[in-house]
Amino acid sequence: MADILTTKARGSIAKTRAGSIDEIQPVRLGLVCNDNALSRQAGLYQQQFGFERLRIPPGSGFYLLYSIQGLALCQHGASPIWVDFVAGAMGHRRRFGGGRGQPLARAMGMKPGFNPAICDATAGLGRDGFVLASLGSRVTLCERSPVLAALLADGLQRAALDAEISDWVAQNLKLESTDSSDWLDAVDEAQRPDVVYMDPMYPPGKSKVLVKKEIRALQQLLGPDRDSSRLLEIARQTAQRRVVVKRPKRADWLAGEKPSTSIESKKTRYDVYVTL
Repeated sequence: MADILTTKARGSIAKTRAGSIDEIQPVRLGLVCNDNALSRQAGLYQQQFGFERLRIPPGSGFYLLYSIQGLALCQHGASPIWVDFVAGAMGHRRRFGGGRGQPLARAMGMKPGFNPAICDATAGLGRDGFVLASLGSRVTLCERSPVLAALLADGLQRAALDAEISDWVAQNLKLESTDSSDWLDAVDEAQRPDVVYMDPMYPPGKSKVLVKKEIRALQQLLGPDRDSSRLLEIARQTAQRRVVVKRPKRADWLAGEKPSTSIESKKTRYDVYVTL
């Protein structure tokens, strides 16, 4: 795990996605593992991300379950959420997602012979960052939520064991379990990314669409990103070429800032900002 994950020291606390000093809360999400063969790895996740070890799942609320399938975020009455870069939807997207012609890649400025270094400043479940890495970019996944960072670390470990993708996963993806604002402030001049990519979490909406259940669960657990405007400013000061902000197609510009250009897909808009 050390080859994939870099974790900043947190002690037993972590910032919420709101980013306010007043909203720093203890990390008390429980981790359940009933397989003795997996107990050591579960203990590493517990120690590294500050989880509470539980013998049985709690009666309500969220908890983490570590099993032979991997690390999953669970909630009674809902499907588990985990990061799987090898099979399922991500495997299909990697193979048939449109390559460099897809709007996400075009927004990053990918060209023949040029793969920008990218900081995914709001990594989440890592899906867009993974696609960009599969297209040849070196991507730093920054995620300040210990829960999401742990899911990402587990997903990357399993991806690194897959013969088809292990080489470029190891070369192109690095996870930083830290607030991206802090990482961007501290990054060495020589390591400044060409592009900073942002996909802020939005307040829960009223959509009843089935595919939105996973997003709504994360919104319930983590809350919205209320400091996105500050992150946009820091990103524009740090990126060497551009900042890209993912938005719902009909959403307002982030922080009211008009982008230089936008690239649209069916449901999504990628707003492109020049650096400051």
